[in-house]
Amino acid sequence: MTPNVGTTDRLVRLIIGAALVGATLFGAIGPWGWIGLVPLATGALGRCPAYRLFGLSTCGSK
Repeated sequence: MTPNVGTTDRLVRLIIGAALVGATLFGAIGPWGWIGLVPLATGALGRCPAYRLFGLSTCGSK
């Protein structure tokens, strides 16, 4: 599977995912914050299944 998440997109996903998980760990938000694991995983791997499903890519070149 080829990467379909660009550098800026990855950085945003990692920041949002870490913020959600961190807020959950510190009790600032409820357990729904564990959804932050999804952007963390897609940012770390550089692949997004939803992007693949819709034929999207934020990578600069192929």
